[in-house]
Amino acid sequence: MSDQPRNESTPTPGELREQIAHTRDELGQTVEALAGKADVKAQAKEKTAAVKQDAAEKAELVTGQIREKAGQAAQLVRDKTPDPLLEKASQAAAQVRETTARAGQLAAEKTPDPVLERAGQAASAARANRTPLLVAGAAVAVFLLIRRNRGRK
Repeated sequence: MSDQPRNESTPTPGELREQIAHTRDELGQTVEALAGKADVKAQAKEKTAAVKQDAAEKAELVTGQIREKAGQAAQLVRDKTPDPLLEKASQAAAQVRETTARAGQLAAEKTPDPVLERAGQAASAARANRTPLLVAGAAVAVFLLIRRNRGRK
């Protein structure tokens, strides 16, 4: 080295290397943070995932509420309907099922095969999506009952 006395404020080569390494590390972290902020695609994916999760949670909550309200409405209808009327409704339902079965057989005999295939595909899709269809039907029933009750008041 040199014969000059060392000044306290002058860093040693080891200290300089350490400062350089620390500065590089900070710079690397800063670059990563900036790159993360600039990555719009990744941010959009994260936001989409968050929105999907929120929507799924809300849908689950609403579905539960609809099921509960539909159950309450069905129980209310059962409680308020006189027994003779329930009996007649049951008989009418049996008669409708019987008539429908006969009409279905007649339609199946006279319907062309391509139409039958399409109908089978539609029935399979309905069976595969039974829960959403039932929930939608229950929601419509509840809506109609509420609308009907409000109209009477």
